Amino acid sequence: MTRVIHIDAPGTQHCETTALAVLLRHQGIDLPEPMLFGLGSGLSFIYWDSKSMGFPFLGGRVKPFDLTRNLATRLGLELLVQETTSARRAWENVAAPIDAGRPIGLQLDSYHLDYFTSKVHFGGHVVAMYGYDDHDAYLVDTDQQGGTVVTSLTSLAQARAARGPMTAKHRSFTLTAPKGLPSLRELIIPAITTCADAFLNPPIANLGHRGIEKAGKLVHTWLQRTDNPQRDLPQAALLMERAGTGGALFRNFYRDFLAECTRLLDNHHLRTGHRLYTEAATLWTGVAALITKAGESGDTQCLVQAGSILGDLSRIEREAMQTLSCLSLGE
Repeated sequence: MTRVIHIDAPGTQHCETTALAVLLRHQGIDLPEPMLFGLGSGLSFIYWDSKSMGFPFLGGRVKPFDLTRNLATRLGLELLVQETTSARRAWENVAAPIDAGRPIGLQLDSYHLDYFTSKVHFGGHVVAMYGYDDHDAYLVDTDQQGGTVVTSLTSLAQARAARGPMTAKHRSFTLTAPKGLPSLRELIIPAITTCADAFLNPPIANLGHRGIEKAGKLVHTWLQRTDNPQRDLPQAALLMERAGTGGALFRNFYRDFLAECTRLLDNHHLRTGHRLYTEAATLWTGVAALITKAGESGDTQCLVQAGSILGDLSRIEREAMQTLSCLSLGE
């Protein structure tokens, strides 16, 4: 038996916004990926390190699934989330919407998916599922992972059942849109100010602009943190630049989101924020290149230089978010 829904694959770069684009397009809502990311207040920063980790991790977005929740709230979408510890119930939660003609979003561990060539555990991966047969599941993932892809039902079950950091209990979700969406012009300001306030007032020093500053102070130690710098440093840079971040650790997305906002709303705070995030995106790409070079050459000076740029980035992004936090509907 084969159940396949006709879907419009969006050609996107980040997993969660890819799934959201599929689910929304199926209901006639077509928003660019940077707009989905920005309306979901997706930009953030985390410097994550612990004794149990082999190497530090830099993250540039909010926690997995927070973006989906934020976007649903902002657009007035009905978000139905189902979680279970039962593999049988988990499959029923997926099959029922697809049998009814609706694609569904899944959070899972990408390590187990057949089409993933990079075998690294990531429990916060999100895909859209649009069909299945007796052996395989039909998914939509990022362009980098192949777009419309196929994985075995066995591998899908393993990916959904995985436990560990950022995993969820067989999480699946659907979105239902209202008949009329609110005006984007009215939505962008609360989306931006919410993101800015969180970035400017992090609860711990590992997050937001304070996290970037901390990364700048610690990155020079990275050659001493690993027995295999030729592997670990370029891998860290790859995760920043090309592993589903849209480039520059999601700063390209936010730059493009702000550019679109300036076309919807003529506001000097927006224009300033866009200018500063244009600068920040370029600098983040430079940081990734220096980290790669340090891993390949063993030259600590590359990391010292990267640390200096991260210090600049903390200042630039803090200034950008301070400016954007001043947005108001009255302007």
